[in-house]
Amino acid sequence: MIAMIPIAELRVALPVALLVYKMSFWSALFWSVLGNMVPIFFIVWLISPVVKLLTKHFKWADKFFSWWFNRVRYKFEQGALKYGINLALVIFVAIPLPLTGAWSGAVAAFLFGIPSRRALILITIGVIIAGIIVGLITGGGLYLFK
Repeated sequence: MIAMIPIAELRVALPVALLVYKMSFWSALFWSVLGNMVPIFFIVWLISPVVKLLTKHFKWADKFFSWWFNRVRYKFEQGALKYGINLALVIFVAIPLPLTGAWSGAVAAFLFGIPSRRALILITIGVIIAGIIVGLITGGGLYLFK
């Protein structure tokens, strides 16, 4: 459930699974990736109609989406120009920092016109890479503090 929360995503869920629930790495990775991808499936397919509906009826939604979309566009565009749009999306999602995860990756795919199926595959790859990075960082931290 933690992996479904924006910003927290897998970056919080995986350490919690490893440290609090004492899950094995592979089990924690599997459930964290799955939890992170559940909302992304819906976001990728429904972002356009939901954004249109909310911005039409709520002023706050227009402000929020403008802020978020501009932020994602700015962060993603640099990588897209440097690495190409597909690799940039994987890297953007894989970087374990706030506002660069799967939720923002789904927004980037929407903003840059990446087809939904391809976006889901690329975002999933990025989430798996992020999980491996977060798992290594968590494991390294455990080792250092023992």
